[in-house]
Amino acid sequence: MIEKVNAKHLKMVLAENLQYLANQRHATVADIARDLNLADTTVRNWFTGKKYPRIDKIQALADYFHVSRSEITDSKPTNMERVSSVSRIPIIGEIACGNPIMAEENIDGYREVVSSYVPSGNVFFLKAKGESMEPTIPDGSYVMIQGQPDVEDGEIAAVLVDDDEEATLKRVRHQGKMVVLMPDNPAYKPIVLSKEFPGRIIGKAVRVDFDL
Repeated sequence: MIEKVNAKHLKMVLAENLQYLANQRHATVADIARDLNLADTTVRNWFTGKKYPRIDKIQALADYFHVSRSEITDSKPTNMERVSSVSRIPIIGEIACGNPIMAEENIDGYREVVSSYVPSGNVFFLKAKGESMEPTIPDGSYVMIQGQPDVEDGEIAAVLVDDDEEATLKRVRHQGKMVVLMPDNPAYKPIVLSKEFPGRIIGKAVRVDFDL
């Protein structure tokens, strides 16, 4: 039992250190996997604490971030101080701003946000993809979503469509019994939810972040 606990602790320490270093470098899991010529799933498992890399991969990560191996593997008091005033919010795959894409439920890293800016409840980030919500939400930005099943008229929501297999980010308009998903970019057409094309709201957009 002790060995299992220790192994889990080592994985989580490594995951925390990797995410911190990735944030400093503004690198995503996909960026790191590509640059190191590794499978995306392999790197994601390290970032989520599911797997622990071999020593040669730890060295490769250390070289990539230009740090010593201990910066990758060791727990440090500075980590505890750093996260004491911020929250680590998971990034859940990507969300489409344009043509919907497959909604992935795996965590694709974390973003750190000052805790006072984080609402209560279930909160996560989705990465915007496409231009249908520009200029409000730029392509590639990170949208903080507060999980809830409904939003007020005119608010931006993350909506699962196509039998919960795809997700899109749109402004919700109620027109009688109809629900219309409106893009902010007039070059894109609205999406009308119906029995033939159902959808359900998974959360409200409360914040947009992006890296320069």
